[in-house]
Amino acid sequence: MRWFRLDRLAAAHVALLGGVVAEAATDTEPVLVGGAVRDAVRRREATTGPADLDVAVRHGALALGRRLAERLGGTLVELDAEHASARVVTERARLDLTDFRATTLEGDLRARDFTVNALAVPLVPLLAHGRAPIVDPTGGLRDLALRRLRLPSPRVLDDDPLRALRGGRLEAELGLALAPRTIRAIRGVAARIADVAAERVRDELLAILRLPSSGRALRRLDALTLLAAILPEIEPMRATAQPAPHRFSVLEHSLRAVDGADRLLRRLDALSPFGEELVEHVREPVGGGFQRSHVLKLAALLHDVSKPETRRRVKGRVRFFEHDLLGAARVRAIGERLRLPERVVALLERLVRHHLRPMHLGQAGPITPRARYRFFRDLGGDARDLLLLTLVDAAAVTGASPLLVWRRARVVRELLAGWQEAETTTAAPPLVRGGDVMAHFGLSPGPEVGRLLGRAREAQDLGLVQSRDETLAWLEATERTPAGRHA
Repeated sequence: MRWFRLDRLAAAHVALLGGVVAEAATDTEPVLVGGAVRDAVRRREATTGPADLDVAVRHGALALGRRLAERLGGTLVELDAEHASARVVTERARLDLTDFRATTLEGDLRARDFTVNALAVPLVPLLAHGRAPIVDPTGGLRDLALRRLRLPSPRVLDDDPLRALRGGRLEAELGLALAPRTIRAIRGVAARIADVAAERVRDELLAILRLPSSGRALRRLDALTLLAAILPEIEPMRATAQPAPHRFSVLEHSLRAVDGADRLLRRLDALSPFGEELVEHVREPVGGGFQRSHVLKLAALLHDVSKPETRRRVKGRVRFFEHDLLGAARVRAIGERLRLPERVVALLERLVRHHLRPMHLGQAGPITPRARYRFFRDLGGDARDLLLLTLVDAAAVTGASPLLVWRRARVVRELLAGWQEAETTTAAPPLVRGGDVMAHFGLSPGPEVGRLLGRAREAQDLGLVQSRDETLAWLEATERTPAGRHA
C-alpha cells in the first residue's frame, strides 16, 4: 500500500481541502483525485503553473460547492449542472468538484482518462492524521514508476474523444510515454475530435501553447493524427514544397517556427537591451486565458497557412503571391471555428497579415523615419509581437536558432529600438482637430476630414510641424490641388 502525505500539498491547498471536509455531508466520502495526487507522488510541480485541485464526492457536488464558496468568500462556477460539476475559485487556489461517475469510487476511477490520473486519496483520514492510503485500482502508481501513460480501458476514449488530444498533451507535459496500445486507440478515435465542442478543443490547445515545449507537443499530435483533426488546414501545408533558401516543406517550416518561438521565449533576456521589456510584454493577457506568448506560437504555426493555395510557378520561379492577405482571412476563420476570444483572433490575424512586412522593409534599404512611423502606426501595441514572429520565421527557413538570427537582424533591432520613441510620440495630443481642418479648408464632416487629420498626425509625429498653424500650412502646401479637391 502506498501512502500520501499531507505535507506534499501547499498550505493554501490544505486550507481549501479543510473547507471541503468541514462542509461535506458525512456520507459523501470526499476524495482528492487526479493531477494533484499524481504530481505529489512524483514530487513534481505542474509545468503550466500551480496545480489545481480535483475533489470527487459520492453525491452533492454542486451543493457542496455553494457552501464552500460561501465559507471561503470565493466564487462558484457551475461547469456542468447535468453531470454535477462545479468550480470554486479563491484568491489563492482553485478547486473542481464532481460527483462520482459510478456507484463506487473504484468505478469512478476506472472511468477516468489515464491510469496516472485514476488515483484518489480519502480526505477525512488525510486531514485527520496527515496521511492516507492512495486508492489505485488501475495500476497508475506502477505506470508512474515506469513513466508510462496508459488508458484504463479503450472505452474511455469512446466516452470522450477529447481525451485522445489530452493524451498527446500530457505526454509532453509530464514527460511520460504513451503505451503502444494507447497510441493505437488514440489514432483510432482521432477523427472524432471534430465532433467535440470547439470550446473544449480550444482549452486543450491553450494548454499545449502554455507548455515550454509546445513545438514538440504539436509534433507528437501530428504523429498521432490529432493535429490534422483539429487543424485540417495543415495537410496541404505538409505536401507543399518551398524553393531555396527554404529547406523544408511549409508544415515542417511552420513547426520549426514554433520550436523557435519556444526557444526564443525561454531566452528573451538575450535580446539585449530589450529583454526585460519583452518578457513583460509577452506575458500580457489577451483574453480567455491566452497571453501574447501563446498567440505568438499559434501565429508561428499558421503564418504560412495559405501558401499551398497560392503556390504558383512564374517564369521558372515558385511564388506565393498574397499568401499573407489570404492567410489572415484563413486564420480568422480558424480562430472563429475554435471559439477563440475576439482579441486573440484579431492579434493572430494581424500577425499573419503583416508577417512579411519587416522583410520588405529590410529589402528596401535603410529604414526611413516615415517607414518606421507607419510600421508602428499600423501595428500599434502588436508591433513587438510581429518582430518576434519575424525572428522565428527567419530562423525556420534553414533551421537556425532565432538567437543567431537576432545577431544579424538589423531591421528587427532598429524597429525594436524605435518602439519607445514611437509610443511616446503617438501619446502626444494632436496639434489640429477636425474643426480646425473643416474651418481652414471649408469642408463638411466626412472621410476627407479624416484623411487630412491622418496626414496631419503623421507630420506631427515625424516632427515636421510644431504648432496648429504650421500643421495647417503644411497640409495646404502638400496637397496638390487643394481648391479643386475641397470644392
